Amino acid sequence: MTHKTFELVMITALALGPLTAAQAEPGGCLKYGAVGAVGGHVVHHGVLGALSGCATGMYVRHEYRKEAREKAALYDQEHPGLRGSYEQKATAYDVEHSTAPGKMAPGAPPPGPNDQGGNSF
Repeated sequence: MTHKTFELVMITALALGPLTAAQAEPGGCLKYGAVGAVGGHVVHHGVLGALSGCATGMYVRHEYRKEAREKAALYDQEHPGLRGSYEQKATAYDVEHSTAPGKMAPGAPPPGPNDQGGNSF
């Protein structure tokens, strides 16, 4: 890919980016990858930074969606028979229980990868 073609692709992507539907969830591979690329560029490892940023973004978005599905399941238990997507139900759960995205209970830290709710003594 030539330099001019790359510039044209980037300008087109930046111009069409705002036209996509905005979602209230953390950035994925593109956002985190761009930040990683900038951070990696500072230390002369732009590609490595972009790859690690992309992987981090995919993981963060996966965890966010997993928690939203868990909240939707809890909402379904409290309100059986209601229709809607898991995002809508997770938002309703957040509003009803005064929680925030990323936290299952008010004031509680987000669940960790090894959190299973019991003591590990």
